[in-house]
Amino acid sequence: MSLAGYVPNAIYFSSLHLNPVLVQVGPFALRWYSLAYIAGILLGWLYLVRLLDENAAPMTREHANALVTWATAGIVIGGRLAYVLFYDFATYLAHPLNVLRLWAGGMSFHGGALGVAIAIFLFARRHRLDWLRIIDYVAMSAPIGLFLGRLANFVNGELWGRPTTLPWGIVFPGAGPLPRHPSQLYEAMLEGPLLFAMLWCLFRFTGARRRPGLLCGAFVLGYGVFRFLVEFVREPDQQLVAFAVHSGLHMGQWLCVPMILGRSWLVLRAVLTPAPTCTRHPAPDR
Repeated sequence: MSLAGYVPNAIYFSSLHLNPVLVQVGPFALRWYSLAYIAGILLGWLYLVRLLDENAAPMTREHANALVTWATAGIVIGGRLAYVLFYDFATYLAHPLNVLRLWAGGMSFHGGALGVAIAIFLFARRHRLDWLRIIDYVAMSAPIGLFLGRLANFVNGELWGRPTTLPWGIVFPGAGPLPRHPSQLYEAMLEGPLLFAMLWCLFRFTGARRRPGLLCGAFVLGYGVFRFLVEFVREPDQQLVAFAVHSGLHMGQWLCVPMILGRSWLVLRAVLTPAPTCTRHPAPDR
């Protein structure tokens, strides 16, 4: 390691011995980022199935098994398209085939969330279910995938924070010689365990599960607030530095504003609307 720009007592990312690639066989590489998506979907599905054993579930296990394919498609398509449109449109416009290079990274949570919402709406309409209550239950599982995804961002050494003098600042490769906030870990803890615990308490100790839109609204509102705050100590994407300077906020913060406002209304609506009587539904048509 070169001593140029060396900062005493700083944590150097290279000293953590993290490798973005878990297994590589010839040209094939299994990356932690890809594994985070797979594990997040599988663990989220298992948790969703467990929640459906509780009273007042909006669908059956068979519905959940069928829904996972729809939700996965929504995550991938929505997340990728939103990243292309909002984060690096000029690059993809010049090289449109790169849109298909999912293994190279580039996903947006905001787009993925919208994609899942659309997928659930279509699924619920096809099976004559209450889509808002289904999305409530799916939202309960979302912090699992967010937590794993942010950890994968950290392993990749990407999406680092601003320079800091705090003792846990990390010198990331390609980010200059100064220690920076490990903003990936901040987001992992806020969007993962903390948000998961908040939703679990609402589900377990209140009547939130019987009020369509309340759990979903609480999830998106919580995510939006956490993401908005962490962005203040996170560096914007290189291609969006000028946008952040001129607009006063990062792209991620601007995308969180409608989430916060819209879901605040959804939570208020769910709280003020009398809870309906909830019954189980028949298995999906095959």
